[in-house]
Amino acid sequence: MPARAEEVENALAEGVVLRELTIPVRMLGDEDGHVRAMECLRAELGEPDASGRRRPVPVEGSEFEVPVDTVIVAVSQSPNPLLPRSEPDLETRKDGRLVVNPETGQTNIPDVFAGGDIANDAGTVIAAMGDGKRAAKAIHEYLQRKRGVAGERT
Repeated sequence: MPARAEEVENALAEGVVLRELTIPVRMLGDEDGHVRAMECLRAELGEPDASGRRRPVPVEGSEFEVPVDTVIVAVSQSPNPLLPRSEPDLETRKDGRLVVNPETGQTNIPDVFAGGDIANDAGTVIAAMGDGKRAAKAIHEYLQRKRGVAGERT
């Protein structure tokens, strides 16, 4: 897991469970098409390559499942231009990132919240996780206020 020590420390502080030498293979769904698990393989470190790095090598027959109900694919460190192009009403900065309230992640569209690479340039998964936690709290408060105004509607 290429990561700075600070990132690992922050991830653990956020409650992340690290599964070292684990290779995700595929997502598994239920009969309704909802994700239910990730199929993974255990790995071991192979021989050092020319740079001296030992790369993970899958262990044959080591397949196992990790129960999940949500999968977030996070593989970038720059904003994907598709979202702002597909939602032209979203306010963006010159660099293509969404303009958000830094305390809540709320965009100029009241029901839309964002964080991570699409909203800031912090560039670490831990920063994105922090954005997600702040946004989740803000979304909860937003929906509670909306519900209070609209009676029993959620």
